Amino acid sequence: MKTIRDLLNWQKAMNLVTNTYQITQKFPKEELFGLTSQIRRSAISLPSNIAEGYGGDSNKNS
Repeated sequence: MKTIRDLLNWQKAMNLVTNTYQITQKFPKEELFGLTSQIRRSAISLPSNIAEGYGGDSNKNS
């Protein structure tokens, strides 16, 4: 059985997270709890949602 790390879309999403963190490090410090945080959270949501869907063990509405 494949793991989540074998999925190409998950790998690309993780690369996006890495790049996002590198870019947002250069943002002004006063944006740390505003724009920087929001951009980072949105990037992290991509691989997180892929992993959740891949797990298939979530509560499904019947």
